[in-house]
Amino acid sequence: MNENKPYLLSPGRQLSETEQALVWKKPSSHKVSAAEKRICKEVKRNWSKEEMKISTILLEGDAGSGKTQLAKALSAEFGLPYTKVTCFADMDKSDVIGAILPVITSDNNEASDESEPSPVEYRFYPSEIVRAYQNGYLLEIQEPTVIRDAAVLMALNSALEPDGSINLPTEIIRRHPDFVVVVTTNRNYSGTRPLNEALRDRIQHTEKMDMPTKEVMIERAIAKVGFQDQTVLGILADTIIVLDQTAKANAIKGVAGMRSFFYWTDAVSAGISVKDSLYHKVIYKITTDPEEIKMLEEAIQSRGLMTKLDELDAGLKKNEFSGRWM
Repeated sequence: MNENKPYLLSPGRQLSETEQALVWKKPSSHKVSAAEKRICKEVKRNWSKEEMKISTILLEGDAGSGKTQLAKALSAEFGLPYTKVTCFADMDKSDVIGAILPVITSDNNEASDESEPSPVEYRFYPSEIVRAYQNGYLLEIQEPTVIRDAAVLMALNSALEPDGSINLPTEIIRRHPDFVVVVTTNRNYSGTRPLNEALRDRIQHTEKMDMPTKEVMIERAIAKVGFQDQTVLGILADTIIVLDQTAKANAIKGVAGMRSFFYWTDAVSAGISVKDSLYHKVIYKITTDPEEIKMLEEAIQSRGLMTKLDELDAGLKKNEFSGRWM
């Protein structure tokens, strides 16, 4: 076992330069989560057990909970090229397997008036799903819950069979032994429906992705933004948590997640008003409806957080945090 890369799935595999470039490189700000450790151990443990192999993983949870970041981290740990496909409501089967399209050549464009145009040639262009399937990549399938066409879901289900194959117009291709699928989907997201039962049945490991704890939020913000004041970070994190809980409890469709937390922290660290940036980085991302904004403001106020934010702004104006924030 490679001590530096204990979770490489095929240590002897030689990737091309193009494929090497697709293997995700963890930034210094990346923090390994318990879910990442758990998935890596489970997949590696069962990788050589043909009938018990784990190659299809579901990450289901809140927006901003780190699903895509985790999928990319698995690419780095497994040593597999990362690619993704984002699903949409009107997907058809060509989006799953590919399409036959005309080939535009210079001969077609440059045909003179006196000569007959060249006959149109057609070529099959495989989808990103097929490319990952055939070449053994880690494929993230984002939001399959929005797909409306049952035939598309059936085609997707077929591609996820552990020993499956895909019938293309030009050939039948087999699933590469290194092909790993990570399905990522938001929970209770507008426009989604419950995950297809047949698709869910093909999943061998699932992680419930929730907002991280306050302590983890602070740790990630320090690594991501370089902002070190844990007292300030704690107040910002508490505010994000309250806003997220309030939005969910009142069926407000927006989300207060880690992305909002990072950008709010970054604005505050640059000396921008804590209260002003709260609206532009967090609240207006959740909603711009006046009644819903009032609801969110009342929730912050009731927890005493609005006062704390005002105190932070007062301290910022007095330069009490200079040298400690930057």
